[in-house]
Amino acid sequence: MEVLEPGSYYHIFNRGINSTNLFNGVNDYTHFLSLYKAFIDPIADTFAYCLMSNHFHLLVRIKEDVV
Repeated sequence: MEVLEPGSYYHIFNRGINSTNLFNGVNDYTHFLSLYKAFIDPIADTFAYCLMSNHFHLLVRIKEDVV
């Protein structure tokens, strides 16, 4: 398991298996962003993101005050 260091920047990306879609409509994007807000926003500052139908990219910095 990779440990994310506080204060460090990361380019995080993921893609569907065999380039299958991760997002099939507006509801999928909305659901992803609501989960992102709940679980990632508390621990990382987001500088950029790009959500495409079969993959996504995130540029984040892990917050210093996360235990």
